[in-house]
Amino acid sequence: MIKLKDLQYLIAVDDFKHFGQAANACHVSQPTLSGQIKKLEEQLDLQLIERHNKGVMLTAAGEALIQQARDILQKVNQFEQSAQALHDPFAGDLHVGLIPTLAPYLLPKIMGELNQQLPDIDFYLHEDKTHILLERLHKGEVDCLILPYMDTMKTLDCFDLFKEPLTLAVSKDHQLASKAVVNFDDLKGQEILALEDGHCLREQTMGYCFAAGAEENQQFRASSLETLRFMVSVNTGITVMPELAAKADHSANLCYIPFDESAPKRRIVLVVRSNTSRFPLMRKMVSLIKTIFN
Repeated sequence: MIKLKDLQYLIAVDDFKHFGQAANACHVSQPTLSGQIKKLEEQLDLQLIERHNKGVMLTAAGEALIQQARDILQKVNQFEQSAQALHDPFAGDLHVGLIPTLAPYLLPKIMGELNQQLPDIDFYLHEDKTHILLERLHKGEVDCLILPYMDTMKTLDCFDLFKEPLTLAVSKDHQLASKAVVNFDDLKGQEILALEDGHCLREQTMGYCFAAGAEENQQFRASSLETLRFMVSVNTGITVMPELAAKADHSANLCYIPFDESAPKRRIVLVVRSNTSRFPLMRKMVSLIKTIFN
């Protein structure tokens, strides 16, 4: 009979493409992991792994079976969560994913209340780019995500939390620094500093900026909002900054200017798989977070 542990080992090898790293992730020795996968291959009478000097990779047979292995482990995890929820839907581990342009500014505002109101939940927080978090959610590696809504989330269940306005960040020496409010036309001809590809904030803001006639600085792309702040502070360009991040900064070298009624906004949502067994807990979290921002 095939053991669930063997499927876990196979998935880990596929994820890491390295026996040693896969074994560390599964908290077993490398010989144990390698031996169990060998037994699985013998049991199935199929070679699942190609072993070579530079690492490992799945064979065609392994590729054909790996998604089923992932689906099986996800179903088992959902079964365990459903059983636990029958005892207490507001207890146990909860893995939450957030993006880097939101996590450091949102978490200090919500975690105190969540920990106080949900004392039997052990929160595990994961920070990564949107596409990686969505992949991990589909795999069952995280339970929910808190991030800006995108059209790629249509197949998931999304709960609205709040809308976050975006503001214009400029150096105190910039020509726009004296304005109390900026509008669409103020961006025309301006040089915009932006995040690198993979950040959903880039996609959400650059369309607005380009439509206004702004131009992107092609010689620089930041990996974080903090890097953008430093570059803007020395007047190498301007950028669009989420309101939570702007409020968390007290630099004397930067000015944060709100847009007029045309202001772009991020729709922040809590995202879960449609078949999750933890809807009561998710609804409670949504209610608590909405209360904080209303």
